[in-house]
Amino acid sequence: MAKIAIVTDSNSGITQKQGEELGIFVLPMPFMINEVTFFEDISLSQEEFYSKLKSGADVVTSQPAPANVKKLWDSILINYDEIVHIPMSSGLSSSCESASLLAKDYGGKVQVVDNLRISVVQEQSVRDALQLIGAGKNAAQIKEILEADKYNCSIYIMLDTLYYLKKGGRITPAAAVLGTVLKIKPVLQIQGDKLDAFAKARTVKQGKNIMINAISLDMQNRFGGISDENVRLHIAHTERAAEAEQLKAELSGIFPGIAINADRLSLSVACHIGPGALAIACSKKLAVAKN
Repeated sequence: MAKIAIVTDSNSGITQKQGEELGIFVLPMPFMINEVTFFEDISLSQEEFYSKLKSGADVVTSQPAPANVKKLWDSILINYDEIVHIPMSSGLSSSCESASLLAKDYGGKVQVVDNLRISVVQEQSVRDALQLIGAGKNAAQIKEILEADKYNCSIYIMLDTLYYLKKGGRITPAAAVLGTVLKIKPVLQIQGDKLDAFAKARTVKQGKNIMINAISLDMQNRFGGISDENVRLHIAHTERAAEAEQLKAELSGIFPGIAINADRLSLSVACHIGPGALAIACSKKLAVAKN
């Protein structure tokens, strides 16, 4: 049986330490901050990132250099037969397309998964891939299964501020000012390949209810029903750990029996939405048959 390695990037929210614990490889994403390059979880911590973001520094995301990707793959293939590479959504970054082009030089040994995931649902894909390895699947089979599952997840995010969307040019300055005056809490969604507007709330409570109702409908109508057998729930946040734990407790009461993970949104998302965001995500559980 082929020995298969899993590679993802830090957009998944998986730290270098967690990667070691899981037995996978995490490619650190580069950030340009005031034109200086930093690597997530290597030369840039969560705390440093938010400090620089709040100070008004020019923070932009980038993609891994092709040479760094190939260097990692080459080092892995010394001890492994195949690689399953799970990058962030191709709709949100060009890093997936770049990796797919690089993989053509590896004769099928590297399978790049384009399953439109990011953050907590990308992390879930990594865990699904590990489960598929345990079921005896090869790298090509894992890629096929994960890509067939690409639309079976949702993320809803309530923002604390419109400032960072305005700064990134995703909304007009006038809309940002109006939203601030009216104290609007926008709710965004990530469905597949794009981050988009979903709803507007006047209070945190209303925003939570909007996200809970949306995720409930997705579980009922898209993911086979509200049960632990069918779905996984995730809470995520940007610098809002206490509120995330409170939301987790609320969801445990609304959806009893369903396991709920709480974690941080990846910095690649935080770069565009800023601190103070809360998110609810859901993914359909894979049915894994052994070879």
